[in-house]
Amino acid sequence: MAGGKETPRQKMIGMMYLVLTALLALQVNSAILLKFKFIDDSLIDVNGKTNLAADNTVKGIQAAVDKNHNMASDVTVLKQSEEIRTKTKAMIAYLQDVRDKLIAGTGNVKGSPDFKDPDANNKVMPIMLGGKKNGLAYPLKAELNNYSTFIKTYVPNATPLALDGREDSRIINSKEHTTMEQRNKDFAELNFENTPLVAALAVLSQKETAVLKLEADALSEQAKKVGAKIVSFDKIGAFASAESNTVAAGTKYKAELFLTASATGLQQKMTLNGSPLTVGPDGHGKVEFTARPGNFDASGNAKASWEGRIRFNQNGRDTTFVVKVPYTITKPVMQIQSASVQALYFKCGNKLNVSVPALGAQYKPSFSASGASAIQGAKVGDVTLIPNSKEVTLNVSSGGNAIGSQTFQVRPIPKPTIECWVGGRQANEKQGTPGTAVRSLNLRAIPDAGFATFLPDDAKFRVSRYEVTLVRGRRPALPTKTITGPQADLSDVVNAYRDGDRLYIEVKEVQRQTFQGNVEPVSVSKQFNIPLL
Repeated sequence: MAGGKETPRQKMIGMMYLVLTALLALQVNSAILLKFKFIDDSLIDVNGKTNLAADNTVKGIQAAVDKNHNMASDVTVLKQSEEIRTKTKAMIAYLQDVRDKLIAGTGNVKGSPDFKDPDANNKVMPIMLGGKKNGLAYPLKAELNNYSTFIKTYVPNATPLALDGREDSRIINSKEHTTMEQRNKDFAELNFENTPLVAALAVLSQKETAVLKLEADALSEQAKKVGAKIVSFDKIGAFASAESNTVAAGTKYKAELFLTASATGLQQKMTLNGSPLTVGPDGHGKVEFTARPGNFDASGNAKASWEGRIRFNQNGRDTTFVVKVPYTITKPVMQIQSASVQALYFKCGNKLNVSVPALGAQYKPSFSASGASAIQGAKVGDVTLIPNSKEVTLNVSSGGNAIGSQTFQVRPIPKPTIECWVGGRQANEKQGTPGTAVRSLNLRAIPDAGFATFLPDDAKFRVSRYEVTLVRGRRPALPTKTITGPQADLSDVVNAYRDGDRLYIEVKEVQRQTFQGNVEPVSVSKQFNIPLL
């Protein structure tokens, strides 16, 4: 790893080293062991490709030397490059030999895709550390640092590849407690003490990656000397591609995880369907567009695709990569929630919540309606419909794009039940009511139970006007009284009534207060004929 100002790839390698170091201190389970195996396999794959790229770089230098008619200075550069390749291959072979001995010494089979014992913790330490620091890790440290010393001739900022805890600035400068504990460990203890087999192998693969990185830097400098400039892919990262970012409970989540590489300083031009894309500092083009409705099939899906192009200049020649990315447009499905979603109530504030899960955070609805007034609520998706006809159609859009419509039937408002209460109890029209009890009379308008449950703010009824007559035989005993409001004081009736008289009450007007505070009349016909005892 290089000191001073580090390239993004060098930072990545250093971060990977820290991750490995930190994980080595943990009690590992089978899942973590499997992740170590995955890291090791990924690094082996990348290292193989990097190794092949180094051969091609030397061939490129050879071609440039030939093109320049084998100038003496160029021939020297070629020989140095070949020496770099030879030293690197020897270092890689040494690392592979340590790897083979470690696999065999832990009872596993070389070349097998799976290990009998991926942990083998108790066998790794004796092999790598030894009883008196005579294990394989100690000469390995010397070989790695000898190699970095050799490379320093071509890469001046190259630093040792195998560091003790007190030499590694990432550990020294860390304030994490678990990392601070590693400061007093030497290279062997830091990387192979209490370490599962798969983790130890991942450390060796990481060291191979670091070796190949130094070689790539050295060969890149050599290539510049003879004009054979190459594109150096020095940024490596992890990338995951999922079949879908949404998965239902009980179903399988599927994705691919792989490494990607890019080059620092590479001037790239990118387009989306022919239109220029903004390329960020990380070299990534930002693809973003609104999916337009298509020809949806019976399942509500429509196939579509977009084309991306990446163009860059290499050795004076333009190179273009084209990728066509298919995707599926899903017809947004509206989910409507309401206490009375099957039917709305006439001239009432029917509160609905309309959600479209497929749109996620991009859902910004607007509403319109035929046969009703639509009032948008404060929360996303909330809307209140006030029907003025027998059928209502709600139209939903988001961001200017139509989502869908829903039609509702409209119910009439159930009429309230009128009850007559005297003296704190309900009047008895069959058996009669004591005349003295009617001094305090109250007519109550009781809403339908279901309607009151669905729309309590619209189920507020009151008897606003009625007439009361004291009847004796077939004639009024007192003039008819008109009462405004539900309550009446009938002291005059109490003073004038005789046994056998009747109290005749006729409701003239009932009112309903809406959820908006408005008052409207309700057509209700009701009479009471109460015998007085």
